[in-house]
Amino acid sequence: MAGAFDFKKEYRNLYSPPAAPGVVDVPEMLFIMVDGKGNPNTSEDYQSAVEMLYGLSYAVKMSKMRGAQPPGYFDYVVPPLEGLWWLSDGSLAWYEDKDKYCWTSMMRQPEFVDTAVFEAAKTELSKKKPHLDLSRARLEKLTEGLCVQAMHIGPYNDEPRTNAAIVQFMADNGYVSDISGTRRHHEIYLSDPRKTAPEKLKTVLRHPAASCGG
Repeated sequence: MAGAFDFKKEYRNLYSPPAAPGVVDVPEMLFIMVDGKGNPNTSEDYQSAVEMLYGLSYAVKMSKMRGAQPPGYFDYVVPPLEGLWWLSDGSLAWYEDKDKYCWTSMMRQPEFVDTAVFEAAKTELSKKKPHLDLSRARLEKLTEGLCVQAMHIGPYNDEPRTNAAIVQFMADNGYVSDISGTRRHHEIYLSDPRKTAPEKLKTVLRHPAASCGG
């Protein structure tokens, strides 16, 4: 019997890039998203968003156990937590003042998830965790397109090292950063920081890019 579908293994180019930066064309994907502001290390808003995303994602996965299996359902491994990040002052001065962070936390969903499946998951989670404001969550498609990405291994606070390598790769290979109001710095968290030593954390860092040639 085939095992559960694992997005990380099936799409290694998106979830397992090498440490050396490289170009990737990111296709359209479906996410549950929650927006917020503030330092992720201290913000209750951020912790609530993460709790919400995991709760909704597992409610979708376990819908088959409630006699409400959606059409097209298949068994799968819940994908990792991801985040889009920018600064409230519009600058690119990353890591200088995390209180200025704006973010969209998100988790990828299988293609069979539609509005009905999403709303059913919200109803189910509201019974277990009524303290969560599920009106903050939305189901949305995202197409990132041309990006440069790399695997960062180490503490989150050491990410500037990998970001600098990404920027240098762009400069050396005819690309420019295309971070804007609609294209954001993207991180994919492959490790559980509660169980992984900081020096072993794995995080995909992805920057929107554009060719200097247009």
